[in-house]
Amino acid sequence: MLTITVNGMHCQNCSNSVKEAMTKAGAVNVVVDLAKKCVTWDGSVTREQAKEIIDGQGFDAVL
Repeated sequence: MLTITVNGMHCQNCSNSVKEAMTKAGAVNVVVDLAKKCVTWDGSVTREQAKEIIDGQGFDAVL
């Protein structure tokens, strides 16, 4: 399971947009934790790819 810190998520809509984008990219078991400001997932999506995906949703992913 991989994890990345994400700044700028504030609500369930933020969580949903990140989860949907990650899932479309091939990530599985995506879990967005708003309180801890992180996203965890399994699958072939790398942390670098996740950063690009999440940044593309308007958030700030930190490697």
